[in-house]
Order: sequence, then C-alpha cells, then structure tokens
Amino acid sequence: MNETKPRILIIYTGGTIGMIEDSESGTLRPFNFDHLIDNVPKIRKLDYSINNIQFDEPIDSSDMSIGDWQKIARYIGDNYDRYDGFVVLHGTDTMAYTASALSFMLENLHKPVIITGSQLPIGEVRTDGEENLITALQIAAATDASGNPMVQEVAILFENYLWRGNRSTKKSADNFNAFKSNNYPPLAKIGLGIHFDTDALWRSPSRRPLDVRLNLDPSVMFIDLFPGLSSEVLNHMLHTPGIKGIVLRTYGAGNAPSQSWFTDSIADAIERGIVIINVTQCATGGVHDRRYYTGDRLARAGVISGRDMTSEAAVTKMMYLFGLGLAPAEVRRYLGCSLCGEVSV
Repeated sequence: MNETKPRILIIYTGGTIGMIEDSESGTLRPFNFDHLIDNVPKIRKLDYSINNIQFDEPIDSSDMSIGDWQKIARYIGDNYDRYDGFVVLHGTDTMAYTASALSFMLENLHKPVIITGSQLPIGEVRTDGEENLITALQIAAATDASGNPMVQEVAILFENYLWRGNRSTKKSADNFNAFKSNNYPPLAKIGLGIHFDTDALWRSPSRRPLDVRLNLDPSVMFIDLFPGLSSEVLNHMLHTPGIKGIVLRTYGAGNAPSQSWFTDSIADAIERGIVIINVTQCATGGVHDRRYYTGDRLARAGVISGRDMTSEAAVTKMMYLFGLGLAPAEVRRYLGCSLCGEVSV
C-alpha cells in the first residue's frame, strides 16, 4: 500500500445506495459492493488507497441491530492503525442511531468515521449516491495544516452538509438533504468546495488509544407522551420485564401531565432502580426541566434532563452506559455529562 496516499477503508453495510431493482417484483434489494463501485468510476480519480469490507449479506437499514453495530465497530478497531479514515455506507432509516451508537462505542476516536448513503440507488441515472460517496471519501482523507485528520469523530455526510453523528436525525423521507442537526451547527458545508467549521469539530481532551466498547445493553425503551395516555398503559410500560432505562419523550421544554397518577408512577419506577431521561418531542430546542411546573415535578421525581440531546443519542447512550456494567446511579451521572459532544452542557 502506497504510504503517501490517503488510506481509506469503506465499510459497506447495504442500504439504498447499493440497491438494485428486483426484475420480478420491482422492489429494491441490497446488492454487493462491486456493483456499487462499478457505478462510480470517478473514485479512481481521487488517487487514494481504498479498500473495502462488506457485510456478508448487505442489509436494509431497517434490519440494523446491535450485532451489526458491533460488527462495524470491530471492523474499525481491527483496521484502525492501517487507515487514515473510514467511510461507512448505510441505509438512511437508522443511520442516526448507528452514528450515535458508534460515537460512544469508539472511545478516544481520533480519526474520521464518515457515514453516508443515498435516497436513490447509485445505479440510477439521477442519484445522490455518487456525490455523497465521493464527498465522504474526500472528507475522510482531509487533514489540517499540521497533517492531522480534519474530522476526528463519527459524522454523517449527506448532500450539502456534514453533521455530528450523535447530534443528527433523519428529517426527510424524500429530500436529498435528508439529515439535520437541529441543535448543533454543521461540521462542514459542501458547495464548490468543502468548508469546515473548525470551531464545531470535536477534539478529544486526551490522546489515549482507541478503545472499542462492544457491549451494549438493549434493556432500554422509549415512552412517547400523547394526550389520552392512560395510567394502565403507562404502568404496563413502566413494568416491562427486564427494563433498565427509559427515554421519556415529553412535550415542549420537557413537560408532562401534572396529575399524581403520572408523576407517582414515574417516581415509583425510579425508586425501583429504572433510569429515566427526559428528551423533547420537538425538532429543535431542548428540555428546561425547571421552567414549568410539570417539568419541575419530573425533575423532583428523579428524571434526568436530556437537555438538547436527540432521541437517537439518548437511547444509544443508555445502551452504552448499561453495557459498561455501571450501576443505575452511575448511569444517571454520566447521562448528564457530555461524553463525545452529544449534548450541550
């Protein structure tokens, strides 16, 4: 391998970017990596040293699981010293979950992990896949004036923007600009050139070696509030067997019903050792748990404020913290901290 060229590893998991149309049913199904590269001959003009790993069976991202996150993290860990950057090709539906999970699993990351995909298959005449893949490779190879990687975190590249992975969410099922980080600025804007916001880029406070944390605990769940939620339904969810953590998706600035049946049920769950974090259902803004009476009651019951954390980051952060074997009190403490830029403190 030529050491003077940027060394990039592409990890192909599947998704729309590599799909082809089934001739019998007319539906899209994942295909192999060779098909994808054959449709992007411009990659050879980059003059990078590019290798690839692909899932034995490329998957639709709706089938993404903890086991698949572990596989991606293991690929990166096993090849970390051999490559300057990594590009993960992934379906859009669960991309923000994967980006958030990897940001926690790849502890002390100091190289770019750029996740991208497309809304249209790369073999189509009109596709966003070709541009996304080429731009992701360029970002993975980018360095600063000192020769260090420009991006040293997990990020999502889509169309005109590079977003922090654990700050992102899918905002559109049809637009090419399918992702948005509502509470954090873009890491880069893509137009005629790639313009990085150096103030927004993550820089780890330490230079310790990469530590790949593969253990994630799936004993977590979402509870979404809605008018009409009954005491019976709420208690059924709060008594889900084996559950350790709950992401409570509340109204507005972190508000919830003020009736005693609700707050008493939440307080009882916390007394039983369940960790509950409060995130807003709103697209922008965050939880201000002391602003209103209802939010304050949740805080007094022991619910943690997720502030401006995304739902995807909150649930994967819980999986990660419980996967470390931490006690509920320790999980509660670390949920309130910024581990890798996932929340404003």
